[in-house]
Parts: sequence; C-alpha cells; structure tokens
Amino acid sequence: MTAASAAAASAAAASADVAADAAEGAPFPLPGIGFCCSGPGLEAIHRRAASELLASTLPSPAGMASGTSRGSPMLIEGGPYRGCWLESTGSISAEILSRFLPDLAADTFRLFARHMREDGLMPYKILPSGAAYRQIQMVSPLARSVWTHYLLNGKDRSFLAEMYGAMARFDRWLALHRDTRRTGCVEAFCTFDTGHDLSPRFWHVPDTCFGEDAARFDPDSPLLPFLAPDLTANVACQRRYLALIARELGDVQAACTWEAAAKASTESLMRHCFDPADGFFYDRDRLGNFVRIQSDVLLRVLACEVGDDSFFESSLGRYLLNTRKFFSRYPLTSIALDDPRFDPASGYNSWAGPVNFLSLVRAPAAFEHHGRHVELTWLMQPTLSATLRFTRFPQCLSPWTGDEGFTEGYTPTMLCLLDYVERLCGIMPRPEGQIWFTGLLPSCLGTVIASGTGIAGDASGTGIASDASRAGAAFTAYARKIDGAEFSLRNTASDCVILRDGEVFARFPAGIRLVTDRSGNLSGIIGMSARTVSGSIAFQGVEYHIAIKGNEEQSFTGKGFTTRRDPGVVAPRHG
Repeated sequence: MTAASAAAASAAAASADVAADAAEGAPFPLPGIGFCCSGPGLEAIHRRAASELLASTLPSPAGMASGTSRGSPMLIEGGPYRGCWLESTGSISAEILSRFLPDLAADTFRLFARHMREDGLMPYKILPSGAAYRQIQMVSPLARSVWTHYLLNGKDRSFLAEMYGAMARFDRWLALHRDTRRTGCVEAFCTFDTGHDLSPRFWHVPDTCFGEDAARFDPDSPLLPFLAPDLTANVACQRRYLALIARELGDVQAACTWEAAAKASTESLMRHCFDPADGFFYDRDRLGNFVRIQSDVLLRVLACEVGDDSFFESSLGRYLLNTRKFFSRYPLTSIALDDPRFDPASGYNSWAGPVNFLSLVRAPAAFEHHGRHVELTWLMQPTLSATLRFTRFPQCLSPWTGDEGFTEGYTPTMLCLLDYVERLCGIMPRPEGQIWFTGLLPSCLGTVIASGTGIAGDASGTGIASDASRAGAAFTAYARKIDGAEFSLRNTASDCVILRDGEVFARFPAGIRLVTDRSGNLSGIIGMSARTVSGSIAFQGVEYHIAIKGNEEQSFTGKGFTTRRDPGVVAPRHG
C-alpha cells in the first residue's frame, strides 16, 4: 500500500470511528464534537463529562435584562456549590466552555456585569436566589476569559462593551477599597478572598471579611491586611487585557492608561511580594513580614502572565516540576510537598495539600504562554489516567494515588477532562485564529485491558503500561466542526491523519502538533514530545521532511519549515 492510500484508509477509519456512536443512535452530547478511542474507559468518562456538563445549569436570578422572573440558564460550580463563582465558573470555566457551549458561556459571563452592585463591586458568586458580595474571591483574570470568548465566537462587540464597562468599574472599586496600605498591591482581607479554604496560608485569619463587608478587614487581626500576590497579579493581567479591549473598542487613550496601570501593578507585585532568594511569591502581613507558605500562589501568578520565559523556566525547574515541591505523582499539589504543614488528605474541600482541579484547569494559561507544551503534557497525562477510575467528578485528587476526593458533579473537573483531551489528542480552535491538531495518545489507553469482568487498569495506576497491556493498537479519533467545515483527526502511535469534509487533508507523524489558520492553511508545527520527532508531513499533495525537538516551533514557509522558537525541554527534578 502506498503512503497516500494508507493515509486515506486511516483517515476513512477516523471518520468511521467518530461517527460510530451517532450511527448507534447516541450522538455525542456536545454539538459539533465527536470523540472515540481504543480505551473504552476514557471514551466513557469523556462522554459522561459532556453529558453531566449539559445538566449542570440552573436558572439565573431575577433582574436580568430579559425582564422575566428568572433569567437564562447559568453554568454552576456543581456539587455542594449550587451557583456560579467569579473565581472559576464565571471566568476560567466559562472560558473553556466557550469552545463547547458558547451561548451558555456568554450568558454566564454577563451575569457578573448585570449583577454588579451600584458602587462597582462585582459579586463573588451568583445563586438562583440572587448575588452575594461578602468577599471578592477572584483568581483567573476575568478580562482575559472575556477576550478569549470574544475572539473565538464571532467578535460580538455589544458583549465586549458590556463586559468592559463592568470590569472597568470593578477595577476602580478594588483600587479604592483594596489598597489600604497604598502599596499598589491588592490586599486580601480573608481566606475566601482567594478561595483558599483550609490553606495554611490563612491560618489565624478569618474566613470572611469583617462584618461580611468586602471593603473591611478585622481591625483586631495582628496579620491583616495581606499584600496578596495572586490578587495583585490578577489585577495586573486584567489591566493588560482591558487595554486590548479598549483598543478593540476604539478608545486608544484608555488603552494607554490601562497599560500604564498594568505595569504599575506588576512593579508593585515584584517589589512587595517577590522574594528573589527563594524565587517565590508570598503574602506580606501588616508588619511587613513574608507569609512563607509555598503554595499554588506561584502557579496563579504565572497563569496571570507575570514574568518572562526565563523566569518561567526557572520556576519549572525549581518548583512546578520538582518532586519535593509540587510535582507529585499526580500533579500539582496545592502546598509544597516538603512543607511540614502539607496535608495530602483529599476527602474534604482543602487547599492544604491535595491536587485541586481548579489548579489543573488554570495551568495551561501559564505553560502555553511560555511555549512549554511538552511539560504541560506531564500534567495532562496522569490526570487523564486518574479519570479512568472516576465514579463521579470530584473537586480534589489524592496526589499519591489519583483517587477521587471531595464532592461530586464538579463542573471544573468535567471541563478539565474535555479540555485536556482536546489539547492532547484533539482539534482545538484558538483565540488567535489558529487550529491545533495534536498528535499524541493518552498514556492511559495502554493501561486499559480486557478482563473477565470488564475493563481494568494496570495495578500501578500510573498511566504507564506494560508491553503486555498494549496488545491492541491504541488510537484516538476526534471530530470538530469549525466555521462550517467538518474536521476529523485520527491518532495512532506512529502517525496522524486529518480529514476535512470527508477528504484527506493532512498526514503527519505522531508526537507533533500541526497548526493551521481557521481556513485550513498550514502555518506551522510544534514538537510535543521530549524526543526529536522525524518524518514527513503530507499536505495538499506535497510531502515535507521534518525533524523537530520538544517545544520547538517551526513556521511553514510554503516550501518547508523553519525554526521560529526552540526553548528546549525542562526535565523533572527530584530535589
């Protein structure tokens, strides 16, 4: 069989695979998406995530612009959290949701603008019964999530203008009420301001703001207010994206003002909350002392795009990929593993040690901003392996075993699974106008073996299978409709084939990511494996030989590929 005919056969199989469920009367729950794979456990939990996500809505409260007694549906956090939280549901979760259910995402974003208090305070959560304002509880930058949704979904200027006005007013509220020490940093007044339930970071600090007023802290506290690095980084990032939005809306003067404010916030963060000796960000208490708890605050700050590529590389080697710090068997922990206050218990809502899915959905913003695609797969692979044993969608994971922890029906976990499959082996539209076709296989496919009682994983639970468990050829097949075109991607251990509207579109070796624009024009490739991947790419009837290293980015010139960026790969450390 020739290479071309083999590609056609493989591509036809991809189309058949992703259509199989529909043929059996069970179309994939999310519109325009299809996924199947050789591991029925992963396929089943992926489908279940999509199904439960569709059911994870409640009516928004009265007072929406529609004038009805109840508003449109809103995404909820799930489990015991029967509402929509600004730190997650209304920001990073809605941002991921924008790729799957954009109308629901837009309605969820708008809630925070339409329920803003008269003085400019944005609610920290919205329940069907109404909005709540007793703390700020913000982590992922709302402005970046709004901007991403806008770019992905038709550039609705009315949506952008509405959200911009609300976010600008909230920024003024924060500047007025959360900089009492006049440092330029944003201050934490309580534990729940950052959503860090039970974290040693906030031992001996009240859970809520004084008198349940977000503008007040306990005047008798010996520690408050904290200069909070994650809150300060959030505002710095927000202001950078507010500058982009202002330019998009035609207000150049406001954009310049936002850019200056973002720079000032970043300078305050580095001056007051960064310890250069440790290379870490800490709160400063009211006496000026560092609160020396090494926590996921580092990941939060990095996910707000603070620091250059060199800074992120240093943080990877020293902390995020260090098995004495945050790189547990199932990463990433919420407190450094070598901190004596670290507690791995995951059976309750805790940021004192266990892995939290909110950290996992926030991580790509940090890693991909610095082109650390390979290192990100080292988070995604064990996470997907853990999901094979799920009986529910938990908030927390055990960092030792990957066993499910606290709660069920948690929508950030559902979205994390959908997001990781698409980033690892799927078709992902990007806000900058690209489409990513990623040619990797989930390592957990090798652990799924037939048994007398059904499907079982290997005893280790690591996602690294023995040769005996790989008797069948592993594959994934992913389908996505983009701008009216039907794309399918089939991945095997050796090669990957893309179909567009049923016709072979491209073929490339496993271990890379092929990048096009939304019209399907080839723009480049990215190395997705720690090894150098060699082979050929077939595109529009022409074959191009390639060799690409991990994290290397190569641009397509029309005649071949040339290196645009080559940062290398940061290996995990054991101390």
